[in-house]
Amino acid sequence: MRPYDAYIFDLDGTLYLGEALLPGARETVAALRALGRRIVFLSNNPTRTRAQYAARLAALGLAATEDEIVTSAMVMAAYLGRHRPGARVFVVGERPLKEELRAAGLKLSQRPGAIDVVVASFDRTFTYRKLQIAFDAIRAGATLVATNPDRYCPVPGGGQPDCAAITAAIEACTGVRAEVVAGKPSPVMIQTVLELLRLPPQRCIMTGDRLETDIAMGRAAEMATALVLTGATSRADLAGSALQPDYVLERLDELLVACEGVASAGLLEPSGR
Repeated sequence: MRPYDAYIFDLDGTLYLGEALLPGARETVAALRALGRRIVFLSNNPTRTRAQYAARLAALGLAATEDEIVTSAMVMAAYLGRHRPGARVFVVGERPLKEELRAAGLKLSQRPGAIDVVVASFDRTFTYRKLQIAFDAIRAGATLVATNPDRYCPVPGGGQPDCAAITAAIEACTGVRAEVVAGKPSPVMIQTVLELLRLPPQRCIMTGDRLETDIAMGRAAEMATALVLTGATSRADLAGSALQPDYVLERLDELLVACEGVASAGLLEPSGR
């Protein structure tokens, strides 16, 4: 492994799990900041605003600013604000996502005949009433989009059904497929991250715990990829997958091995991959 100019980190299962930091997370982020590396925190979880994520990271001992954080909620809001300005939106999701959409100038509605777009998301308040409104709106001509493709969100001891479960319920009853999925590994998320960093992808490394989102996104973006085995993916999962990362880490601070030798020699500029 070599050092990179920018390090993009997934959150759940990579830097922390539940309310606890994962081994080596604090030391890794602190060391990379000391070396002047760019850092972006990336999450498909739309149940917190960027301000809430920054506060959570700070409480765990990881300093982060809002402009270093990219979420699927932020990406979805930006996408709809750019491609469907002024659209009336029904959200099958939680308050932070609604706040991001309102901030992008979108109007929220629960009247099926007035809805232009149905947004499916990770929603721990999902009800049959929400499903009925989404069904009626799509049958009346609304389009369906989704914040992220995750089947479940890792939590200590297991997981919580995520956006894919909500999207599947809406798709099953309407026969309509989501036109856009904003989160990793989508081109929309890749574009957002690269516009934020303003660096060639070959000078960036994507690190996460999921093959189908984190590693798939890095590969699609032509970034280096590192899979950390502290979250959703086991070595058995990795062995059975056609999608392989550039690096496999038992814990996050193994990223620093490449930096330590060149740091001591004063050679921190990345070479070609």
